[in-house]
Amino acid sequence: MQLKLRPMKKARIEIIPMIDIIFFLLATFVLFTLSLNRIQSIPVDLPTGVPPSGGAKPEEPTTIQVSEQGAVYWNRELIDFSELPSRIAHYKTQTEDPKILVAGDEKARFGATVEVLDEIRKAGIQKFSVETRTRPTGK
Repeated sequence: MQLKLRPMKKARIEIIPMIDIIFFLLATFVLFTLSLNRIQSIPVDLPTGVPPSGGAKPEEPTTIQVSEQGAVYWNRELIDFSELPSRIAHYKTQTEDPKILVAGDEKARFGATVEVLDEIRKAGIQKFSVETRTRPTGK
């Protein structure tokens, strides 16, 4: 008696049924996420801007600029550093809401700028800004 042995087929992975399963899962997750309740938000009453009374323009801040040599400019006017504390004090007494913008030219030294900021702090002015872009000296 002779047995005929058939050759064994090699196992292979069928890609098409796997793609069908992946698309089925994708469609299931998409439909599931669409059926979720929307996230409820908390209503917030935002403040509204009030235009200035009388149509007056907002007051421009006083500019103090420090140059590379340590020279100080008060609104484009060259002043001596020793004159700065008295100018700041006078500005604070003459202005209802004093605002100062500290600027520097391209090569201004940080130490001189810190001294100007110290004088502003000593005068008790709370509203001051430091300009982050450089400008030509005295402008």
